[in-house]
Amino acid sequence: MEKNSFDAIVVGTGISGGWAAKELTEKGLKTLVLDRGRMVRHGEYPTTTDDPWKLPYGNRATAHDLDRQAKQARTGYAIAQESKHWFVDDIDNPYEEKYRFDWIRGYHVGGRSIMWGRQSYRWSEMDFEANAKDGVAVDWPIRYADVAPWYDYVETFIGVSGQNEGLAQLPDGKFLPPMELNCVEQEFQRKLKDKFGRALTIGRAAHLTGPLTHNESPQRSTCRYRNLCIRGCPFGAYFSSNSSTLPAAQKTGNMTLVPNAIVYELIYDDKKGKATGVRVLDAETGAQTEYFAKVIFLCASAFGSTHIMLNSLSSRFPNGFGNDSGELGCNIMDHHFLAGASASVEGFDDRYYSGRRPNGFYIPRYRNLGKEKRDYLRGFGYQGGASRAGWSGLEYADEIGDDLKKKAQAPGPWNIGMTAFGEILPHHDNRVSLDRGKKDKFGLPILSFDARLRDNELRMRKDMINDAAEMLESAGYRDVRVMDGEYGIGLGIHEMGTARMGRDAKTSVLNSWNQVHACKNVFVTDGACMTSSACQNPSLTYMALTARAVGHAVEELKRQNI
Repeated sequence: MEKNSFDAIVVGTGISGGWAAKELTEKGLKTLVLDRGRMVRHGEYPTTTDDPWKLPYGNRATAHDLDRQAKQARTGYAIAQESKHWFVDDIDNPYEEKYRFDWIRGYHVGGRSIMWGRQSYRWSEMDFEANAKDGVAVDWPIRYADVAPWYDYVETFIGVSGQNEGLAQLPDGKFLPPMELNCVEQEFQRKLKDKFGRALTIGRAAHLTGPLTHNESPQRSTCRYRNLCIRGCPFGAYFSSNSSTLPAAQKTGNMTLVPNAIVYELIYDDKKGKATGVRVLDAETGAQTEYFAKVIFLCASAFGSTHIMLNSLSSRFPNGFGNDSGELGCNIMDHHFLAGASASVEGFDDRYYSGRRPNGFYIPRYRNLGKEKRDYLRGFGYQGGASRAGWSGLEYADEIGDDLKKKAQAPGPWNIGMTAFGEILPHHDNRVSLDRGKKDKFGLPILSFDARLRDNELRMRKDMINDAAEMLESAGYRDVRVMDGEYGIGLGIHEMGTARMGRDAKTSVLNSWNQVHACKNVFVTDGACMTSSACQNPSLTYMALTARAVGHAVEELKRQNI
């Protein structure tokens, strides 16, 4: 094999890239895996075992932190001393926004698989059919049956704890034992079922609550209920690329992993009619390198992959790689949230729970199911939890000395809250483009976002808020407080669209196997590929689609079709 030449190239090492690396290498392909960020190996998590009092500034962001990472700080939690190192510097990595747009990123090996919320839900048949039935955007070129066996495969490998509920809108899966709802959540579950006929289940989370059925991840063990997940888990209790898929790929001997490698362009050969490789900028030295392969998987995140495609211009693709349809960069989706309610709960002062469970409850979508028709399309689900206030809430207490110590020894009152995650419809004019007049620290053009919530989402938010308050009030909880927080697209960190799958090359970028319509040896399997957004967290679907696409790519290579 020639220098810099491989069977396959994977761009990105997050949720999708890790899976592409694992599947390609396990199928025997010599695979180059490129990540634009620094190297992080499993266990190299700087603050993971630090006690609270060892974190400087009381774990708060400094003025300097907020100056450098102002947009990342919009999350409200990311820019703290325990976790700020996982999020990008916004000054070095700028972007433009016509309307508020929150692009939350982490540039390092493992990507956001280190910091993700780990909620892992299947999409349903109705989700894959929704666009066609509603006459919205374009139809998915696949259905639930096409993805179901890959959901099985992915869940079995990563380990998802959860409870099967028999709901059509939230398909059951291959689950490890569920985490336990606490006493207040169990009561709320019963009352929701009795009063509204609505389900409440424990969150389906990629946390090990029991042993895996395979022995591919010796560095993984069961969850310790520390709830310090955003720091990185030294036990490998939750799924990440670093603890799971990348070690599996490394084990094969077929992976070459190169960090600090910014892929900025695809190389297209007009005569061959396919991509032959990628151009890479070294993030530390500025050196430029070309790498070559038979097949390329773009897994750099929805906007990362689209940035590469928009920046890859040629006589064949003058408007961006694979952009014959004019849809590249369009149809940005996310999940709109920060809408819900909370309340105080009485009657459980003699009850407590053990540990800090890194998971909450989930109320699956119930709107616009069956014959019900609201004044908006699609629906939403709630993520929430009940807990007792702890000692950390006493930072601003009036008491001092012994009085403060006594107060800290007694648990505080019970509270319950829930936040809705609602579907955003694909809209052609919600888009991202390259601003070639402005550059980042590496001299590359930056992205410019022009996306906002539309009427459908704004109408949905009214139900998201009112329903939450109604459910809490009906349960008999007091001091019900509604929430309608300031939200910009992107803040849900579930960005999707921009290189959507579809049946027709005239209206989509990718086909049913995640291949670029106009260049079959390039696959895009991260959030960019999504044709609609459903209301469930999408990461499990990215993993399933990636594994499925790799299987197809390898078969097509064998047949010499790509």
